[in-house]
Amino acid sequence: MGSNEDVPTPPWRKARKPVQLKPQLSQDLIVETGLRIMDAEGLDGLSMRRVAQELDTGPASLYAHVANKEELLELIYDRVLGEIRLAEPDPARWKEQLRDYAMEWYRVLGSHADVARAALARIPTGPNALRISEQVFGLLLDAGMPPRDAAFAVDRLALYVSGDAFEGSLHFAKIRAAGVSMEEYFRTFVGTIESYYRSLPPERFPHITKHLDALMGGDGRARFEYGLDLLLDGLEARMP
Repeated sequence: MGSNEDVPTPPWRKARKPVQLKPQLSQDLIVETGLRIMDAEGLDGLSMRRVAQELDTGPASLYAHVANKEELLELIYDRVLGEIRLAEPDPARWKEQLRDYAMEWYRVLGSHADVARAALARIPTGPNALRISEQVFGLLLDAGMPPRDAAFAVDRLALYVSGDAFEGSLHFAKIRAAGVSMEEYFRTFVGTIESYYRSLPPERFPHITKHLDALMGGDGRARFEYGLDLLLDGLEARMP
């Protein structure tokens, strides 16, 4: 006996198109969509209405899963922190591991430029943020650092990494607005500043004009690593 699929539709009956069902709305889907919008359009392009539009639903339907944009930002930021890879803690190598962790965090925030704007002024409460805080805090404690120093160290390191990434996010916003490539933007930006500095009168600004190459040298990563090493050397000096 043949299946119904073998039988053609009679000409007087309309063939029906298969219905495309919407994906089941969930907090994970909302966060994933919000992150995708931030990556493409920046933090200013993110709103509950914009997420709802992307998911082909009404904003009211999102509130059953996410309270507001502020909570959505917290969830997005914690999702991004989940991309940070941490090695098994080794207190004997705390300084090297802390440096690797900071560089990994720098890499992850740099791959989601505007997420850094959501990182500042936030206390870690999400599962990924807590996982990272527990491991880094514990690494310093197990290496022998007093709890107060370890607590302040984790806080200041987080602020340093987030602040550096935040500055980068401000540049990315200008790049999007200008509609140019990153290379073209920084070439123009740096070139304009350098040309201006070279035009300064040497008798009034002898140090700037004499050491301009040093002032303008080094890319963002090199400068980040320099500041990071200053922090780590300071922590090492405080380690019993």
